Amino acid sequence: MSSKEFFINRYRRLGWQFKDAQSRQTIRINKTNAKSKNLPERLRTIGLELQKVPFLDEGYWIPKSKVSPGATAEYLLGYYSIQEAAAQIPATLFSNLKDKLCLDACAAPGGKTVQMADLMDNRGTIVALDVNGKRLAALANHLERCHVRCCVVYNMDAKRASSLNLKFDRILLDVPCSGNFASDPEWFDHRTIKDIERNAKTQKEILIEATKCLSDDGELIYSTCSLEPEENELNINWAIDALNMQVQHIECPGSEGLTNVWGHKLNDSVALSRRIWPGETQGFFVCKLKKKVETP
Repeated sequence: MSSKEFFINRYRRLGWQFKDAQSRQTIRINKTNAKSKNLPERLRTIGLELQKVPFLDEGYWIPKSKVSPGATAEYLLGYYSIQEAAAQIPATLFSNLKDKLCLDACAAPGGKTVQMADLMDNRGTIVALDVNGKRLAALANHLERCHVRCCVVYNMDAKRASSLNLKFDRILLDVPCSGNFASDPEWFDHRTIKDIERNAKTQKEILIEATKCLSDDGELIYSTCSLEPEENELNINWAIDALNMQVQHIECPGSEGLTNVWGHKLNDSVALSRRIWPGETQGFFVCKLKKKVETP
């Protein structure tokens, strides 16, 4: 059995009928910078055709373009970022970000960091971490281009986040994951079940550390662009049992999180997470967690 056949069979067993999909190029307007600029119309006049993403306030697909979206004056001025549509969802799920102390634990190359700063109106503080020093250059460039003033960057493994000795109001865990075939045409050629298992273990280690840093009434968003339950629902089920976390209701596209994975029954609240199969966007998974309140 080929790798592609193996994974397609997995997805069918999870209840999804496989179909080819490809992620569409998407931009997100940085409203703090583009205020009063009538940016969509301005971009159309220079040859960027835009189509509003219905489930995003500031997201636009680019069905066709006479110019590269990364080569316009508006892009260089930080008026918008190039960011896949599903990847724009996690930061919007926090109840409130303004004037909060936030952690972006796996931040590079910085798309979600900039988005958080935009939702914060550049107020409050974001601590952005990434273990890969080379990727920090891309993060720094993104922050500078978009005029982000509320962010402090550390070259640090998210598995050491508690060494900062801070308690965060909001934590974004867009964890390293296996990705999916919609964003990588060669995905099936270089992915194995061992990769999935290794990534799931790393994600658990990051979750453990993040919960140490989360304030008692804080919010944690966990997301991946993986389709594999080991990296998604099974990790959330584990966080409920092992880390005393509880899943929160969220409003966003996607189907309910799986609560039965190949005969293994999960906590019913895992259904509150959202699984986005490849189609209009790349594949994605997102979940909102809070610490379980102990009743006296």
